This record gives sequence, C-alpha cells and structure tokens, in this order.
Amino acid sequence: MLGNSFTSTNHMPDILAKLTGAEVVQHTRGGARLAEQLNPKTKMGKRTQEALQSQKWDFVILQEMSNGPISSKKSFLENAGKLCEQIRENGAKPVFYATWAYQREGKKLETFGMDYDEMYQQMYEAYHQAAEGNHALIADVGKKFYELSDKEDLYADDGCHPNEKGSYIAAEVIAEVVLN
Repeated sequence: MLGNSFTSTNHMPDILAKLTGAEVVQHTRGGARLAEQLNPKTKMGKRTQEALQSQKWDFVILQEMSNGPISSKKSFLENAGKLCEQIRENGAKPVFYATWAYQREGKKLETFGMDYDEMYQQMYEAYHQAAEGNHALIADVGKKFYELSDKEDLYADDGCHPNEKGSYIAAEVIAEVVLN
C-alpha cells in the first residue's frame, strides 16, 4: 500500500490483512503524495522503488494525498501513470484507493473552498480517470463514504481523516476489489 495517513490511520492495513488473509506492507507517511513514492532520493521513495524492483507483489494499492487528485490533478495523473507502469513491470496489478470528500459542512471542507458534492464529484472523476487511463482496478471508498454520509459518522474529529468505522469500511471496499 502506497499512501499516507488516510491509509495508515486506525491500522487500516492490518484490518485489510485480516479481511483478505494476505500480507499487507505499507509505505506511508502523513501528507505523502504519489510523487514521493517515485523519488528514490526520499526515504520512502527509495524503499518503494527497491520493493518494486526486488520483490514480487500481487497488488499495489495507490492513494494520493487527500485533496491531491483535485489540487494537483495533472501531477497526480502523471505520477499515477508512472507508478502503474512500474507496478505492471513487477507483475502486480495496480489498485487505486479512491478516497473521499472532506466531511460535509466541516471546517476542513470550508477552508478547501468547495461544497461536499463538488469535492466528491471531482475526487470521483480524478480517481476514475487515473484508473481507466492506466487500466487499473479501483477501490472506490470515496463513493461508499458518499453513499453512507447521511447515515453514518465516518470521520475523525478533523473532518478529513476516517474514524475507526471509516477505516474499516475502507478496508472492506479494498478487500472486495482484491478478492474478486
């Protein structure tokens, strides 16, 4: 799993391992972008590049910084493409862990300058464009959050990270994709 705190929060990779019965390795750092995973001059990038070159994987899950697919869409799509190419060279299948809009009516969403529906739609479009353009699988956790947002509390107090229930739902959606 290549990502950041949206991936590592609440030990989500451990939940995913339990749901799938697979070993799950994470390369995460709070605020990390996919570009960092490509850069061998960073600690995490070096680790990721070595892992893609020297180890065999079944799936590699990609998650961009929370608003990166919108705020840096061109960079996101470019780096997603480069990583998907490396993942395929490794013999693995790339899977996009499509994340969610910030909490409806939360301060984080307000400071980002979009309403909930608008952020959801732009996140959805960017992740789906990346998946389709790279013939990759997509675990659309953002869509699941959107569907449940009026019925369930899925967010931590900061209005952007998932709470424990949100992380469990993320793991369930990813597990469903990799097991099918």
